[in-house]
Amino acid sequence: MSDLITKDQLKAILSSAKEENIDRYLEPLNKALGHYAINTPMRIAHFIAQVAQESGSFRYNEEIWPNPSLDAHGVATNGSSWQLRYEGRAELGNTEPGDGYRFRGRGLIQLTGRANYAKYGTKLGRDLTSGTNPDLVAQPDLAVDAAGWYWDSRGLNAFADKDDVLSITKRINGGTLGLDNRKAFLAKAKSVLAIS
Repeated sequence: MSDLITKDQLKAILSSAKEENIDRYLEPLNKALGHYAINTPMRIAHFIAQVAQESGSFRYNEEIWPNPSLDAHGVATNGSSWQLRYEGRAELGNTEPGDGYRFRGRGLIQLTGRANYAKYGTKLGRDLTSGTNPDLVAQPDLAVDAAGWYWDSRGLNAFADKDDVLSITKRINGGTLGLDNRKAFLAKAKSVLAIS
């Protein structure tokens, strides 16, 4: 099977990305694009635009949370106000002390919360909630595949087919944070992939 996106195309879209990061994610990216039917130029452009924003052009595969200062139960006592609100959030499945930090965002689209890790793990047939297993989602293969799974599980190909960047952004981000950057990445991706 031929690649759905090439290294040169990725370099052109993510001009600020380090080549080593493009090399690290290229093969898993092509695998995920094929597996999750993100296989038209428009779908690819939207997916790349979103993961570019979410990962800082492949710089981050884990939520930045400097100096979390964990208490005896693993509960983060330091972090941004929105990070500290992960703790105890039932809608994320964070029901045990320490779940907020333990199941922080990982992957190129930040998989967040015990429930999402459990659902994704079930899809893979792997335990991603025990011990240090949540850390596996930050590894290149799973970081990309988790993004593809999240995309697919939210039906985002249908929005990409309609060129609806706003709806995709809201389903990934929960709001419109970084929308202008996502639009800029999308415009660049459309140009590189020759979408008129």
